[in-house]
Amino acid sequence: PAAAATLEDMAGQMILVGFEGDDPSDAGVKAVVDDLGAGRVGGVMYLKKNVSSLDTVQEMNALFRAASPGQPPFITLDQEGGAVERLTRDVGFAEIPNAETVAANNTPKQAEAIYGRMAQGIAENGFSVNFGPVADLNTNPGNQIIARFGRAFSAHAEAVTAYDAAFIQAHRDAGLLTALKHFPGHGSSTADSHEGFVDITRSWSIDELEPYRALIAGGMADMVMIGHLYHADYADGDGETPSSLSPRWIDGVLRDELGFDGVVISDDLEMGAIREHFSLEDTVVKAVRAGMDILLFSNTADYRPGLAQDVLDILVSEAAADPAFAARIEESYQRIVALKARLP
Repeated sequence: PAAAATLEDMAGQMILVGFEGDDPSDAGVKAVVDDLGAGRVGGVMYLKKNVSSLDTVQEMNALFRAASPGQPPFITLDQEGGAVERLTRDVGFAEIPNAETVAANNTPKQAEAIYGRMAQGIAENGFSVNFGPVADLNTNPGNQIIARFGRAFSAHAEAVTAYDAAFIQAHRDAGLLTALKHFPGHGSSTADSHEGFVDITRSWSIDELEPYRALIAGGMADMVMIGHLYHADYADGDGETPSSLSPRWIDGVLRDELGFDGVVISDDLEMGAIREHFSLEDTVVKAVRAGMDILLFSNTADYRPGLAQDVLDILVSEAAADPAFAARIEESYQRIVALKARLP
């Protein structure tokens, strides 16, 4: 049997980072290969800047997989179709329309075929996780981040659930994992969390939880991605805690009320909503205490090759000081390993 995982190994699985470079010979790519090899991270995230050609993507992904001891890496990207995609026609990847257009012109069954072709292409290029589908409801036509780009399938929970299920099934058939986003619901919001705090207190409605409730109950949720959204009625009593750092939202609503026991991943913890309000240490500690399993850092705000080690050091030192925190890390590790066991 394999040696028992150390606390460092477990904590490393909780860290997912973006990287610099678009070729196997680039220093930033080598740095993240080293991180994977040392068990400092459990996965990587691609942005468009990392994609110079599909051939180099396949080479880098082969390196990432070969570097990872024990657990396969989560090799992730955002490929929704429409404006949000990392693989584009510029590099010869067949683009598809945004969610709003897909739903307007196709039944869920037809949508599944469209997403099936896309998922096949993603898998062939060596990825293992696509951060989609969007489970947000298109309830605010003026929304700057969802409606503006046609990222939601519908304003109605039942329709969103049906198209989300089609997207997820298509990816599962291709051997890929998915992440429902952006919990607890970004569709009604009136601001963009890339820029700063998004207060959904007045706009949010409980209906926005319905796609999550239905998909979790149906066993369709691999991961749930938590947005940086603030709701006064769900505040944790210590000022403005966004949902990504909130036990009320993660442990309370998502786990206890909606019954999700899978992997919870953060939206990028380097967005202005977080970075302008919390130090790195506060962010990491609060997120894990709130029930977050995977901490996603794009490493774009202030790129540094040592970011994963910094995050790991915070996790390990907090765990040394507090057994309850160490237990959280172990719980997250078990969830991550169970999910990775489903990768082909």
